[in-house]
Amino acid sequence: MSGSLIPEAKPTKIPGLENTVSQLFGYGLWLVVLTGVAAAGFGLYKLAVVDKSRHGGGSEPFKWMGGGIAAILIAGSLISILNSIAG
Repeated sequence: MSGSLIPEAKPTKIPGLENTVSQLFGYGLWLVVLTGVAAAGFGLYKLAVVDKSRHGGGSEPFKWMGGGIAAILIAGSLISILNSIAG
């Protein structure tokens, strides 16, 4: 499924977990990375079209971008840690 979306995104087996649970957890982490990228992109879009006046709520795009970047960093580090444990 995600092999065509993300090159080399094949989840590795996590020791101590069943095969299905391990695979779903791996795909779930990759989905968190994709949603983080989408949130950061949406934040950039909101920044481009935000009302630049004093009462426009200018911090909202940065919340979207910060949340997206945080999701990318956390999921990416978990993927790296699990790959080093399993490999």
